[in-house]
Amino acid sequence: MARNVTVALVQMEPQLAEPEANLVKMGDFIERICSEQETHLVVFPELSYTGGELGLRATDLAERVPGHAVGYLAKRARDFNCHVVFGMVVKEKVESILYNSLICIAPEGDVAGVYHKVHLLGEERQVYRNGFRFITVEADWGRFGLSAGDDLVFPETARALTLDGAELVTVSANWEKQYHDSWRAHLISRACENAIFVAAANRVGEEPTRGFEGDSLIVGPRAEVYSVLADPVEGYAVATIDLDAVREVREERQLIQFRMPEAYRAVVRKY
Repeated sequence: MARNVTVALVQMEPQLAEPEANLVKMGDFIERICSEQETHLVVFPELSYTGGELGLRATDLAERVPGHAVGYLAKRARDFNCHVVFGMVVKEKVESILYNSLICIAPEGDVAGVYHKVHLLGEERQVYRNGFRFITVEADWGRFGLSAGDDLVFPETARALTLDGAELVTVSANWEKQYHDSWRAHLISRACENAIFVAAANRVGEEPTRGFEGDSLIVGPRAEVYSVLADPVEGYAVATIDLDAVREVREERQLIQFRMPEAYRAVVRKY
């Protein structure tokens, strides 16, 4: 029996340092998508709540979880009985320690997972502290993992989530225009090398020093592309996938079963 799951990718342009406007926009997207068809999972880009190039403003815009943003989107998740994944700056007990994080809200409105981005590159390292573990979420239709932006470059991310039981990995990204040629290559590789689905929502628009081209898409375990927002404009794409395809490909190819971890010592060695 097929395990059909409907996934929506939101390709939006967050207004930099305007969280309230972005929150309303995200709520409107959820309502529009879920009013058109039953949707199990809605994925937003990285830092969709605030925009990306925040600098020192990140401290002022950071929130605890749960907080205002989570409360607002939790109501939307409850209203439409769906999981919602979105990006925001999170602070914990120590005010000065910030994380570039993804929040997953369950259909009941509870926080199902908080993921602090593990792989920070460039100027991110001056603003945020990196996380140290990957997060999977158990839904009634299956298990999925969360990843953000440059996590995609590191194949260990998707492999670790796969070994933790994820059949679907979400990618919430601020993937820059200048690296666009590598975007699909990474996504397709992560999907087919792990025999998983990858659902990637990338932002669009411009910030002071960066531009973004979107190209949000869903890739299946046989490297098939299900849904694409190829144009660099705001919008959303929806696709229904069958998670049973993960088991079928793994039985056929034995990609996970025939791993040889005893030969992989170099993978966990610091450079």
